[in-house]
Amino acid sequence: RRRDGERREKREMEKTVLRSTSLGAAAATSRSVRNRNALGVNTNTRGNRSTNNRLERLRVSAAGGVDGQVKWVGNRRKLDLNKAYYPLGEDVDAQKKVWYVVDAEGKTLGRLATMVSMYLRGKHLPTYSPSMDTGGYVVVINCDKVAVTGRKETDKVYYYHRVHRPGTMKTETFSELRDRIPERIVERAVKGMLPKGRLGNKLFTHLKCYGGSEHPHEAQKPVDITSLIDKKPKDADLAAVRQAVGLE
Repeated sequence: RRRDGERREKREMEKTVLRSTSLGAAAATSRSVRNRNALGVNTNTRGNRSTNNRLERLRVSAAGGVDGQVKWVGNRRKLDLNKAYYPLGEDVDAQKKVWYVVDAEGKTLGRLATMVSMYLRGKHLPTYSPSMDTGGYVVVINCDKVAVTGRKETDKVYYYHRVHRPGTMKTETFSELRDRIPERIVERAVKGMLPKGRLGNKLFTHLKCYGGSEHPHEAQKPVDITSLIDKKPKDADLAAVRQAVGLE
């Protein structure tokens, strides 16, 4: 019994010594870190350094002004980098949306519809969210002069129903639809690239198609993005777009 008691006392003493040693080392480490921070020495690890650099780039690109006012379109809240960003109702206000105009004369239908749907959804903005309407309004003019490749002018067929009853399905070619309702060509191409459901229906109302070169939206001062259809984002000049949405 006496030996067991001595062993227990010895183990307790060893634990006390180890605990005091570890606490002292931790305190010394924290003091050294504070001293290095005071001297301006970076104490971050490689992973933390890269994360901080990304956050700093995001802060510099997104914040502007003295009070850190966020310059993204429709967003007037201060940016909190400690929380995941998600747009609110004030960020998708229709009064703050940007208008764009596209001239479809001689442009390929597929490339045109791809870019129009992207700007309707807002994929060109850093505030893009798949479940929110973060895009703008797009005006497409000269829809009667849009181009298609191959033999789609005569072989591409559109289907529709007159009274939405069985046995009333009608068909018409691309050229016939161009003569009847040229705006419908761009509308159907873009609608197929938008999400299905309430969000897609709402986004589709932001598309304005016109057969001629005139449109009644001059008061909104739309930004011309026709030159961006055939260019990759890395090669395109987005200065006008970035200035319109408030990124510059």
